[in-house]
Amino acid sequence: MAERFPIDKQRARRAFAKAAGTYDAAAVLQHEIAGRMLERLDYVKLQPRRVLDIGCGTGMATGRLLKRYPKAEVLALDFALPMLAQTRRRGRWLRRPKCVCGDLDHLPLAAHSVDLIFSNAAIQWSVDPAGAVAEMHRVLRPGGLLMFSSFGPDTLKELRHAWSEVDGFEHVHGFVDMHDYGDMLVAAGFADPVMDCEQLRLTYDNIRELMRDLKDIGANNVAQGRSRGLTSRARLQALGEVYEQFRDGDGRLPASYEVVYGHAWGAEQRRVDGEVHVPLDVLKSS
Repeated sequence: MAERFPIDKQRARRAFAKAAGTYDAAAVLQHEIAGRMLERLDYVKLQPRRVLDIGCGTGMATGRLLKRYPKAEVLALDFALPMLAQTRRRGRWLRRPKCVCGDLDHLPLAAHSVDLIFSNAAIQWSVDPAGAVAEMHRVLRPGGLLMFSSFGPDTLKELRHAWSEVDGFEHVHGFVDMHDYGDMLVAAGFADPVMDCEQLRLTYDNIRELMRDLKDIGANNVAQGRSRGLTSRARLQALGEVYEQFRDGDGRLPASYEVVYGHAWGAEQRRVDGEVHVPLDVLKSS
């Protein structure tokens, strides 16, 4: 696992608030991942009364959850108010998501109050991922479903390497390994956790395009160990020169993402020989 560094949560909130107007145009990868997660729900037999979208951003997935579960109350949670202002526009006039400004590390919801938790590319911004997973378990009803995505240690590996050649500061997030997330789910009390991952890649003409995309989705450098000064033109030029070693045969600069997926069930309190058993009727037949 790449070394995790303390996150400046206030700085992260400001970055995402500032990016609310540019997020959708730049978040091609995040939208693709959300779509793949929503497709996985096709194989789950679940009719939730209340759905929670944690880290909803501008609400793209929230809107699709409203359509998928027309009888459910859909809650959209994000820690950046301008993002929620975009989310409020999702759905129809008579059926909008209920927006909650809150932190995934301290969910402002009652225990066992939701049936489905959906969280796309949000938990990596937690200051305590294990604690955030425990919070999700707390608010999920027994028999309910958690489905989430995050990024693994190989994410932005080219950018991490290039910065390491330029200076000694933290520039790229330290992402949690897939197996560590699995351990967190078990420790929190979830039943039947399943983890998997895939490698995706975006390509760019130059390093400026990549840096602009990261800024436009709010994925700024929020490490407490970051350089406190402005990044100089000379350092950006040096970064671009080092990054050139990754240019591919098509003349493009890659940005790699290790996408981690996880799902687990709110444990019914029934154990046999130490194993948690979930009723088969929550799964669709193929």
